[in-house]
Amino acid sequence: MIGRKLANDREMRYTAIMTNDVDDAPFFQPLDIAYTLDAARPVLANHRPIRAGRAVQPHSHPRGQLLWAHDGVLRVSSGGNVWIVPPTHAMWIPGGLEHDLVTETDAHIRNLHVDPSALHRLARLGRDACSVRVMNPLMRALILKLCESDLSAPFDERTNRLVDVVLDELAALEEAPLSLPGGHDPRLVRLTRYLGTRPEDPRLLSELAAIAGASPRTLERLFVKETGLTFRAWRTRLRLLSAIERLNRGQSSTEIAHSLGYSSPSAFVAAFRGYFGRTPQQFLAA
Repeated sequence: MIGRKLANDREMRYTAIMTNDVDDAPFFQPLDIAYTLDAARPVLANHRPIRAGRAVQPHSHPRGQLLWAHDGVLRVSSGGNVWIVPPTHAMWIPGGLEHDLVTETDAHIRNLHVDPSALHRLARLGRDACSVRVMNPLMRALILKLCESDLSAPFDERTNRLVDVVLDELAALEEAPLSLPGGHDPRLVRLTRYLGTRPEDPRLLSELAAIAGASPRTLERLFVKETGLTFRAWRTRLRLLSAIERLNRGQSSTEIAHSLGYSSPSAFVAAFRGYFGRTPQQFLAA
């Protein structure tokens, strides 16, 4: 059974290994396999390269999705929250949850799509919200292997065993603190969207309040109420997530410190280590 009214030959084509041609369109579409309902094939996989700045508009699909850029940095948004996903991590997106995606850099994306019939095995990952998960060498190898497999045909015994291991390992992936909560109040959204494109802006909340059309006191209250963070803590996290993007572009700690408004490279490294538990270079090497 297929969630969308698609021809079988089209669905089979997308289930197999994807073409290596890079899509130059500003927007790219979710693949048909995300809408394919088939309990006999509980996990489907694909891969494709996408250029920097390309985006998928808000959408949802019945299959749960593990989204991983083998190289490159992704930005995923859902429900007012934003996640930055470097190659060291992957994004879990529950089935039926609306989300969008932007490639911050050139990226080679690899996806696992989990049929609703198998989602009970992933209850630990949650069904109501996206989350960033820490990749490990075994999970990387499993995804690469599955992306090389022909999943358009009925699964044989060997493929079923591989899929069982994939589901077990997927359920065990640890969550990482790489989210940036957004909020829904229009005044808050105006300010967070502005800062999201200008994380280096050094102005105080009292100076930024005009962008939101609200008083600094109201904005501070909205930050705590809707994001769970003070404005200062929210902006610190924004800058640290922006730093991950820049690290993956090859920028040094000195360049990042100056571009994001830190007083010195050592101040940036201390802030990064305080949040992620390792220095920028250690994080990148991982």
